[in-house]
Amino acid sequence: MSLAGKKILLGVCGSIAAYKAASLLRLLTKAGAEVKVLMSPGAKDFITPLTFATLSGHPVYSSFADADSGRWYSHIELSLWADLLLIAPVSANTLGKMAAGLCDNLLLATFLSARCPVMIAPAMDLDMWKNPATMRNIEILQKDGILLIPVAKGPLASGLDGEGRMAEPEDILGRVADFFKQGQVLTGHKVLISAGPTYEAIDPVRFIGNQSSGKMGIALADKAAEMGAEVTLVLGPSAYTPRHSSISLIKVVSAAEMKEKVDAEYEKTDICIMSAAVADYRPETIAGEKIKKKEGQLQLNLVKTNDILAGLGEQKKKQQLLVGFALETRDEENYAHDKMTRKNLDLVVMNSLRDASAGFGTDTNKVLILNRWGGRKETALLSKMEIAAEIWNQILLCKNKMK
Repeated sequence: MSLAGKKILLGVCGSIAAYKAASLLRLLTKAGAEVKVLMSPGAKDFITPLTFATLSGHPVYSSFADADSGRWYSHIELSLWADLLLIAPVSANTLGKMAAGLCDNLLLATFLSARCPVMIAPAMDLDMWKNPATMRNIEILQKDGILLIPVAKGPLASGLDGEGRMAEPEDILGRVADFFKQGQVLTGHKVLISAGPTYEAIDPVRFIGNQSSGKMGIALADKAAEMGAEVTLVLGPSAYTPRHSSISLIKVVSAAEMKEKVDAEYEKTDICIMSAAVADYRPETIAGEKIKKKEGQLQLNLVKTNDILAGLGEQKKKQQLLVGFALETRDEENYAHDKMTRKNLDLVVMNSLRDASAGFGTDTNKVLILNRWGGRKETALLSKMEIAAEIWNQILLCKNKMK
């Protein structure tokens, strides 16, 4: 089992199980990982920072600044450094704060800014673990894409016997190793993804756009990077950015800009996913000055934008795999099949605006994935990171058919 070259942030919370984190740290470093330790304030009541500093060979981070030297510890730099944030043990208190998005210490600030995957190993007493609030917090975090290492059964510090024990360090090491091993199936692949809306200018201050947030495409890019791919993301105007620092991010505004950047990257791409909601029309002319409000109606002449996806389908080479998205409001599956045929796609991912909590701007989605070999996969309503994982599973199945 080798973790050579992997950079792991080990978060330790206030729990009697904190003593196990020292053993876990030793196992991670013996497997070849470079480990830095983040401690919550409460963790220092159970184990000293000196223990972790000695075992890791790095300073231990527990506050935003060193009181003696005045040195500032940047949670952003820590989160960008890591390939994995592993919080073991994570207490009931920290679970609740993570689920609520609270940030009152360095560990939580690093979690909120982490672009790498996050894995948690809870530890608490039986009744705390079974409490509905804890179960809700776990559900929220899993929907957000956080990876859960299940609690173990056995004797607890309270004297009770049951669920709530942190998994043993050897088991956690195995989970981490499996994560990195299974997650690298796209190593050597070049992936191109488009995401977000496009804005088509009317004048210097107004535009025609749509409600796409870019969240689904960003989730696909993050997942591909986790799986070892070299990822380029062409992103329209969006308030969101990918979490994974290795992603090459190209920001655009208009459909014409998106076409230019996508076309420039496409030839060197193995897998291309066009999830962007590209405008079908743009104003024929763009006013040089802000259009003043007048009596009567304002008429805009619209002309078609270039069909980026159809153009890629025409250029597609034998070993390139091309994925498109379809958003429909009626007769969805027939339209999706037609789009796949007309534009020479290998897969099409269909969204329906009739599905509650799915589509634009939401953190969840529900899709139907069709492929040109007759495959059909319908998902439940899941987090967009979970949907991204399912889409990649289907892409890999089709990639194997192309060999």
